[in-house]
Amino acid sequence: MRALLPSIFSLPIPGGRRLHSVPVDHLEENLTAVRGRISQACERAARDPSTVELLAVSKSQPPAVVERAAALGLRLFGENRVQEAGSKMPLCPAHLRWHFIGHLQTNKCREAAESFEMVQAVDSLRVAEELNRRSEQAARTLPVLLEVNVSGESSKHGLGPEAVLRELPAFNALGRLAVHGFMTMAPWSPLPERARLHFRKLREMRDACEQALGAPLPVLSMGMSGDFEVAIEEGATLIRLGTALFGTRKGATPA
Repeated sequence: MRALLPSIFSLPIPGGRRLHSVPVDHLEENLTAVRGRISQACERAARDPSTVELLAVSKSQPPAVVERAAALGLRLFGENRVQEAGSKMPLCPAHLRWHFIGHLQTNKCREAAESFEMVQAVDSLRVAEELNRRSEQAARTLPVLLEVNVSGESSKHGLGPEAVLRELPAFNALGRLAVHGFMTMAPWSPLPERARLHFRKLREMRDACEQALGAPLPVLSMGMSGDFEVAIEEGATLIRLGTALFGTRKGATPA
């Protein structure tokens, strides 16, 4: 007989870190609440909830919690460390989809190109060129999102909006990458409404890029646990939620 899941997990991973989770009995309740909030935000924006995809930010969550989330219907998960994801993903249900959502260094591009359905945070042409080279070696076309630093914060990675417009043809010319759209992180604030301007700017920049390219860039990955409803109202097609689903990890910034 399979053992029941304990209420709290703690699992060592390579490098001496441990994966931690919140009590799993809260996960179903949290997911139900999140789905209700997504529907309400879509109603306010006159959108169909099916146009918003939910990505569960599973960083630092052990495979057993991912399995529980999958049993509740979640299919798309996001990781921000290549090494941690490489240890975790083989232990999770095989039908799940995985996006890389963290800052990617060029020396990790091979693993990222081989392991993930999409790399969301391409923040430089140099990283894109290395991903393109590694995707060529892997004989695949890799969907990517360009990370845009809409707020201009020095603490955040990403291309400035002007750089995106200027360099988009160079990204688009990389034959083994498929640019599907853009992602951003708004500055953290306890007031979600303060994120609206940043999300709106990303949508407007996307529209300008589509016009310049003459091709659709359908994915806008924006909105986290503290501001996803505003992001949906401003056109997000993919939201990245960690804390809202799994709870707050001690010492962590809400994701």
